[in-house]
Amino acid sequence: MKANSTEKTNTDSEATFTPLEKEKGEAGLFHVLARRDFTILLAGAFVSNVGTWIHNSALLWLVKEMTGSDAWVGGINLANYLPILFLVAIAGSLADYLDRRKLILVSQAAMMLIAFAMGMLLHFDLASIWLIFALTLMMGIAFVFNFPAWRSIIPDLVAEEELTSGIALDAAQFNMSRFIGPSLGAIILVMLGAEFAFFINALSFLAVIVVLLLIRTDPPATTKPSGGTMGHVIEGAKEIWGMSWSRNALIFLSFFSFFGLSYIALLPGLAKDVLHMGASGFGLILGFVGLGSFVAAPLVIWLNRNFRQSEIIKFSALAFSVLLLGMSFCKTLAVDLAIAFGLGVSTLTLVASINTVLQSRVERQMRGRIMSFYILVFQGISPVGGLLFGFISDKASLPVAMGIAGAAVMVLAISAFAFRGFLKGVVSPDHIARFPEPFEG
Repeated sequence: MKANSTEKTNTDSEATFTPLEKEKGEAGLFHVLARRDFTILLAGAFVSNVGTWIHNSALLWLVKEMTGSDAWVGGINLANYLPILFLVAIAGSLADYLDRRKLILVSQAAMMLIAFAMGMLLHFDLASIWLIFALTLMMGIAFVFNFPAWRSIIPDLVAEEELTSGIALDAAQFNMSRFIGPSLGAIILVMLGAEFAFFINALSFLAVIVVLLLIRTDPPATTKPSGGTMGHVIEGAKEIWGMSWSRNALIFLSFFSFFGLSYIALLPGLAKDVLHMGASGFGLILGFVGLGSFVAAPLVIWLNRNFRQSEIIKFSALAFSVLLLGMSFCKTLAVDLAIAFGLGVSTLTLVASINTVLQSRVERQMRGRIMSFYILVFQGISPVGGLLFGFISDKASLPVAMGIAGAAVMVLAISAFAFRGFLKGVVSPDHIARFPEPFEG
């Protein structure tokens, strides 16, 4: 299915273009930065995401310090993403017929207020683990209405030929913030305390809010669906499930998220209980995951030009499993930092490849809903796995929990190689032309 090429023209100070109109030639990674609105949105998002990672790293460490339990860390992490499981399909539907820019504005403002409230509770010594859980859950609800609209607005700001570059650069700024944010968060935790981390996050939302007021996007051409929001969601689910390539991509990603990406909830325990370090150690490890993902952005572009996405996905999962198994045995900070870097690289190459295929093969009016299902399995399922492996860590040990997770991802990767037809159709339209063979889907 090709993206709709009949959208209105979006004019800015740098260039005039039709967002989803095919351009001649092959756009380089940084060619897309000529798009003014895309570039300033990227800058605002980077500042806001640095604040978010300062907040998240401080939050997980605070919970570990308050409770001493990896299961509680997994529980708070789950609260942050739990609303995805129940609300993301509705949020994706809204992103397909409401003004995406305004939807992002409202959700960003809500998250800003919640972060400020969390800082105030700590400042006045009123915070309990259950209050933190409740506010984190509220933050998750605001986030779930932000993310599908955010993922869907990127293709509205770039040309179709620049879509892979746009997605890669958006992922790069997010993951560079994941390197800088936890490092700053560790410093702030040590010097100022968790409350200041939450206040700084609240202020950082202003950057993306200001940018959203400056950019211009065309609202979706579709109006409120006649069958209601749930009918709209069901229509999207039927469309996605009816295409083998999208169904298989999301099934694969769901298993990878549950067993693989759940390791994030174990990192505070790795720093505190295995490496016997404080917040600085946790910030470094989490930061190196983000650094690896940031460095992998140009690699994603190169890989997507030279290999089928289906092959990139399988090899990335295999590399990830080997690295996670290695981390389960390692008790040296320097080696764990190198492994964390590799985990960031392999995660980015896998999820960006799936993201590119999904966004390039659906029409604009379906993009919000397919992104909602992508977010459901990418970020909604991994915290459930994090809670499970947190319990395993508490009952057995952290290396055992991490080792089981790594072994499960290895089984997933080997199964994908053994049953080659499963991911064979997970390719973008230009790959079908470049690598001609009988694709599925």
